[in-house]
Amino acid sequence: MKKIIRLILVTGFLFTAPMLFSQPKPNDVTVGGGSAGGGPIGGSAPGGGAPIDGGVGILLALGAIYGAKKINSLPKE
Repeated sequence: MKKIIRLILVTGFLFTAPMLFSQPKPNDVTVGGGSAGGGPIGGSAPGGGAPIDGGVGILLALGAIYGAKKINSLPKE
């Protein structure tokens, strides 16, 4: 049972991890994500962009820990 759960977790991580960083930076001309001059289309957000990377990582880690705890506390057969 533990091998199956471990296999599901590893497989899920391997399939989702590359998708988290699959989009190029908005104005990176080396990847074709923007133009060489000017700012972003429509102007920039007031106060700059909001960094969400740290919050999303924390939420994913807490969700994984909570799921592992719930799976671990299932009745043993």
